[in-house]
Amino acid sequence: MMEDRSHKVLLALVMLFLFAVIVLQYVCPGTECQLLRLRALSPAAAADPYRAEDETPARFVPRFNFSAGDLLRRVDFNIKGDDLIVFLHIQKTGGTTFGRHLVRNIQLEQPCECRAGQKKCTCHRPGKRETWLFSRFSTGWSCGLHADWTELTNCVPSVVDSKKEVRLRPSRNFYYITILRDPVSRYLSEWRHVQRGATWKASLHVCDGRSPTTEELPSCYTGDDWSGCSLQEFMDCPYNLANNRQVRMLSDLSLVGCYNLSVMPEEQRNKVLLDSAKENLKRMAFFGLTEFQRKTQYLFEKTFNMNFISPFTQYNSTRASSVEIDEQTQQRIEALNFLDVELYDYAKDLFLQRYQYMRQKEHQEARRKRQEQRKILRAKQAHLREQGENSSSTDYLGNVERWR
Repeated sequence: MMEDRSHKVLLALVMLFLFAVIVLQYVCPGTECQLLRLRALSPAAAADPYRAEDETPARFVPRFNFSAGDLLRRVDFNIKGDDLIVFLHIQKTGGTTFGRHLVRNIQLEQPCECRAGQKKCTCHRPGKRETWLFSRFSTGWSCGLHADWTELTNCVPSVVDSKKEVRLRPSRNFYYITILRDPVSRYLSEWRHVQRGATWKASLHVCDGRSPTTEELPSCYTGDDWSGCSLQEFMDCPYNLANNRQVRMLSDLSLVGCYNLSVMPEEQRNKVLLDSAKENLKRMAFFGLTEFQRKTQYLFEKTFNMNFISPFTQYNSTRASSVEIDEQTQQRIEALNFLDVELYDYAKDLFLQRYQYMRQKEHQEARRKRQEQRKILRAKQAHLREQGENSSSTDYLGNVERWR
């Protein structure tokens, strides 16, 4: 007797569940509102997928005041038109990894063609034999090896449209992007790279139409390269371009007389360079940070409305991280890169504020959609009840007529 009763209760529950599913399919045939409910019930989805991938503090407290216009980054990038993404690649910031993502890991109507054994890929616009990306892995070093902001902004427009008459050149939007890295880690990584024989001697450093003289930009070594140099030797060279490299490569060098250090006092020069680098970085369409790979991916996707195929990976083990230095050396490197340290603090604050702002916008939009779905659901439920009531009234009146 008890078994029959439990079977009946179980059967009733199953029938109730099936009825609810049928009703849900009727009032909400699309998958969107169902997915919203499934996500709300899923404990895994409740966790922020971007929090665990880096060392972001649980409660980020902003230090700088930025306007909504500074934080909201969504550009109307027209890949089928004439718009161009220009990647400013600063040495040892993880730019090579990010550059490969741009040519190999983006979902595109017409993906870049990358052939084995070739560094450059062909990234044409859909239906056109014209590139949408200006970077090392698409156009090569067309404006010079690791060209900086001063070089790129003066060089890219003329290089892209060099074969066209002036009157036939399109009005393009140039969207500049870059990647930054913690200054101490970047400096150590550059030292290790130079120690292995890298020189970047082919860099042009063009500013105001010319490259610097050897007096303006002396070399730190006399041979073909500086391979085998110690960290102490690397730090002791006063002309080392590794010092404050990120500020120098992101600023407008023409504001300080390029590489001529006699144009203005050092303190004034440093302030102008830092202010210029901050302003240029803030106005760029996008910048990412090596220490925040998934957030970098997220902000790029939201900015350009382009999605990557595979998620970015956070590599915490690098050649720089394997270098053990004492506190005194750490302080010396920070002192040599004091402008980069200040720029990175500014960039990190802006980056995390942008991330928070975009996530809040995303959550607000998701909440708005859920509210709309609830309204639609309630309206359809009310319509069903009304139909049911009308049907009952009609049946009753029909029976009354027959009874007469």
